[in-house]
Amino acid sequence: MTKLNSFFFKFVLLGLFLILTPISLFLAIFTFSFFSPGDLSLDKKTLPSLQLYTALPAEGGDFSFDVIGTEARPIIIGQYLAKYNSPLEPYADFIFQTSQKYNLDYRLLVAIAQQESNLGKKIPQNSYNAWGWGVHSQGTLGFSNWEEAIETVSRGLREDYLNQGLVTPEQIMSKYTPLSDGSWAFGVRQFMGEME
Repeated sequence: MTKLNSFFFKFVLLGLFLILTPISLFLAIFTFSFFSPGDLSLDKKTLPSLQLYTALPAEGGDFSFDVIGTEARPIIIGQYLAKYNSPLEPYADFIFQTSQKYNLDYRLLVAIAQQESNLGKKIPQNSYNAWGWGVHSQGTLGFSNWEEAIETVSRGLREDYLNQGLVTPEQIMSKYTPLSDGSWAFGVRQFMGEME
């Protein structure tokens, strides 16, 4: 078949398609608008194909379901802590709730704990201080449990940092760990990004 014949054949097929398609659609719409299921007095067995176009009956059981919303952010925190086998994992919901209470980014406490102590795995024994909070030349501040530590650090971040205009990891670093060469803020930002 030459190129001209092939082109002509395709042109004829396209023409037939463009002519026959609107005619077929018009006939289908006309036919189904003329015959409504309520007007049919025929037995359902006679015209089974028309049953595809009928509405569901009004009677019958109701179908309903409830959509239950779940807050994803505590789950994200929990999965992140579990991934690194952190002792803070059981406190994921508490970390989230406390972050909400003090209007903190839900990832900030976890990211700082990752930067400071590998999520609480490298801390002075029984200090519950995964954030390096209150570390000074005389020693490290300790807490009686994880809840007290989470609450204290969250409140401190809100009052002593965010309320003072220190809101980015770089700004927080300037007071939190002023001797850092920028790696602290880089790490916190990276860890926050892992929880997006």
